[in-house]
Amino acid sequence: MTKKRMAIVAFLASAGVMPNCSREVTYQNPPTPVGVAAVQNYEAGSEIRYSASIVPYTQVNLAFKSGGYVHSIRQVKGVDGRIRDLQQGDCVSSGMILAQVRQDDYTIGADQAKKQLAQAKWSLESARSQLVMAEASSNQAQLDFTRARNLYESQSLTKADYDAAKARLDADQASVSAATSQVDALQAQVGAAEEAVKAAELSLADATLKSPMDAVVLSRAIEVGTLVAAGTVGFVLADISSVKAVFGVPDTMIERVKLGTAQTITAEAVRGEFKGLITAISPSADPKSRTFSVEVTIPNPREHLKPGIIATLTLAGERLTSPVPVIPLSAVVRPAGNPEGYAVFVVEDQAGKSLARMRNVELGEAYGSLIGVKAGLSLSELVITRGATLVKDGWQVQVIR
Repeated sequence: MTKKRMAIVAFLASAGVMPNCSREVTYQNPPTPVGVAAVQNYEAGSEIRYSASIVPYTQVNLAFKSGGYVHSIRQVKGVDGRIRDLQQGDCVSSGMILAQVRQDDYTIGADQAKKQLAQAKWSLESARSQLVMAEASSNQAQLDFTRARNLYESQSLTKADYDAAKARLDADQASVSAATSQVDALQAQVGAAEEAVKAAELSLADATLKSPMDAVVLSRAIEVGTLVAAGTVGFVLADISSVKAVFGVPDTMIERVKLGTAQTITAEAVRGEFKGLITAISPSADPKSRTFSVEVTIPNPREHLKPGIIATLTLAGERLTSPVPVIPLSAVVRPAGNPEGYAVFVVEDQAGKSLARMRNVELGEAYGSLIGVKAGLSLSELVITRGATLVKDGWQVQVIR
């Protein structure tokens, strides 16, 4: 199996295609609605069409950091002129308050932390004053002891007076040491109290949910009175002033995709063409689909392109030397009893009824969302492309055009 075929196999496996039952199943009633496509020749090969999903340039799940009951949600004026809660589709600006949880507990905590900080600072100032006085007394005791020692050495002072001066110096130095230790301990308490105030004020600030950017609201998951925990997502916001068209490219085409290449996008839901640049190419293939994700960034100042829209684009492909019969990839299923093979359901007319018949096929190369068929099908035969995993061999179907 070639590398191209391996990519096709993995792509089909990722689509969740399941084997169908054998022909033992007879007609079912009512008929299963299905979509079909005719086997056709793929000739030009100069361009390959891809489907892309439009996604926001930036999307943020805005979550609460502080838990509690939701107290308020931002009020805006609706199209009917009435004031209502912010909802999906509304625009918000950077820094705008979107919701708040009840702040009483956080306010009390912040006030208590500030009171404890003020008390710690007052105690520190008192300890510093005591240290200053202890140091002054110690300095004086040092002078008195020096004078007493000189007099004692000249035999002009009694031993008792010398010992008394020495005792006063020792006592004052001990007081200085104790006062210094107390100041150090209170400084540590002040530092801890300051950190507690910062934490309490941060928790109070985090009780308010603010928009980090100019954006549109994609969804709102809360109501007034909702009990939220830290990490609960309240809003999903998106910046759609620019959008990205994301599509998958097989390994056979990845070398033709280059960063910075201009790309034109069209969408059935929006008139006109939109031009952008290829701004990101995945360095590795998706482990399930074996395709490389490619992003095209498109300016969207008027916000015509909405997230979720399916767009279409084309990439230059290799020109074929002869026409190749192709079918949509969505038509391919796994045949019963052969997990390594491929099959399709062909719609056959029998006694005025449309029946689904499984047909084993040999596949060729992939061309975007189409795949070549080497054997098993004839041109113009109708294969089931929508609902292929919902029918079984011999079932009656209804073709939905």
